[in-house]
Amino acid sequence: MLEEESVGQLIQRARMAKGLTLEALAKELKLPIRHLEAIEGDHWAALPPGRPRPLARQLAARLEVDLEYHTGAFQIVPGVQELEPPDPRQERLERMVMGLLSAASVVVVLWLVVPGPRLGRKPPPSYLTGLARPTLPPPPPPASSPYPVLGELLPESPLNEQGILVSLRSMGECSVRIEPQPDQGGEVQVHTLRVSEPWQLRVKGPFTLLLDDAGVVNVEVAGRRIAHGGSVGESWTGQFDGEGRWLQPKLPALPAAAPVRGDDEDGPRP
Repeated sequence: MLEEESVGQLIQRARMAKGLTLEALAKELKLPIRHLEAIEGDHWAALPPGRPRPLARQLAARLEVDLEYHTGAFQIVPGVQELEPPDPRQERLERMVMGLLSAASVVVVLWLVVPGPRLGRKPPPSYLTGLARPTLPPPPPPASSPYPVLGELLPESPLNEQGILVSLRSMGECSVRIEPQPDQGGEVQVHTLRVSEPWQLRVKGPFTLLLDDAGVVNVEVAGRRIAHGGSVGESWTGQFDGEGRWLQPKLPALPAAAPVRGDDEDGPRP
């Protein structure tokens, strides 16, 4: 092993030693080929944010490359450094504190539920005190008004003056890009979805939605679920009009069948 070898060079050499092509490895791991090419070329900026280290570990595990042995090369890969293992003494202290808090919560609940001697004592009858117990007036009937009252939560409007409501929820990491039309004057929105992390925003006017990994993302535009049909590891691009309607690409028209000529159209029979 050469000391100047990088993580991309180690992975490329291991792949070629096993006789695997980029297409076969991408199909097996369900990853885009451009990600594999970026890793082998050490182009970490071409990968989605937060993905260089996980993808490098995934490829190294498949190709049996020990990254722990190549610590110096792996430290160059951008990303969050791995946390140190927790201290056993700190874990025991935290468990003791959680146990004390749980016991205190049970005591408070019992004190609130179980009545004391004064709370459980019945009041004396009215003929002993000489005073009648006051009666409260019945509550007024609920008002039948179509307008919401103070404190009532209303669902967010899918389309208002602020723009079209776009809701995204992902089951894995995915890079999202929203590009408004140039004549609308909006800014391009770029975001990386995490696992089970919802993202909502308003977009004015027609726009284009690009997903890096469409198979793990649920998309709702203007309150409508978008069945884009993208698979895991595949990118997807969708265009939407000013009211949030999906402009699906039109299928090419089938050629018209040639007319069938009858026997009478061939001319007079002899």
